[in-house]
Order: sequence, then C-alpha cells, then structure tokens
Amino acid sequence: MCIFCQIIQKEIPGQVIYEDEQVLAILDISQVTKGHTLVMPKKHTADLVDCDEEIYQHVMKVVKKLSAHILEKTGAAGLNVLSNIHEAAGQTVEHFHVHLIPRYDENDAVEFTFHESSKQNLQEVADNIRMNTL
Repeated sequence: MCIFCQIIQKEIPGQVIYEDEQVLAILDISQVTKGHTLVMPKKHTADLVDCDEEIYQHVMKVVKKLSAHILEKTGAAGLNVLSNIHEAAGQTVEHFHVHLIPRYDENDAVEFTFHESSKQNLQEVADNIRMNTL
C-alpha cells in the first residue's frame, strides 16, 4: 500500500486541511513554503493521466476552492498548482496528487527554472501532438 493510501486510511497521521468522500488534502510534510498542501483522491490512482474523469474533476474543484482559501488565510502573494506525472517529471509517490504551494516572495524556497532548449521545428512538433477532438 502506498504512503498516501496509508494516510487516507488513517494508518499514518497527517495534518488534514480538507476531507470529503472522494478527496483528502493534507499539509505536505516537507513544507517547501508555509501552507504547502497536497490534494489527492482517496481512490488510489497512479497519476493525473490514470485518473478517472469524474474523480479528476472533483479533485480539481477542491484544488480551486482550497487555492483561494489558502491564499486568503496565509496572506501569500501567489500560489503554484503542480502535479508531476512519472518519475522523470519528479513524481516520488505513485498516487495522483496536486501540490498547492503558496508563494510569499521571489526569495522563498521554490525555484522553477526554464532554460531555452535547442531550436525545434514547431510545425513538426504541432503536427505530431495535435488532437482533433477530446
């Protein structure tokens, strides 16, 4: 059983911020910034791509409401919403979860760095990944 499932089953303690029948939100034990929260479905699913559409929609509804609530209660200047998919993208627990990371200023402990990659043929890339319908 994954660590998040153990927290959901109350086998491991967690600081619960929000809970309903489908979702649990807890403070991240690492607290990259004050108020760093994880929102996860109670039903085990590996990641966002693997998540059932109905559950995903409910998770995102909670993410939206909690984001506004955390911004108000912490006085943060901003907030990052992040979900990693697979280890190569930084996923360390194979249970879908969304990070809500309050941002207080440019000197806090969070850093996202985007470097320019080699030039790419955007037409080729677009042709390769384009979707016609959902």
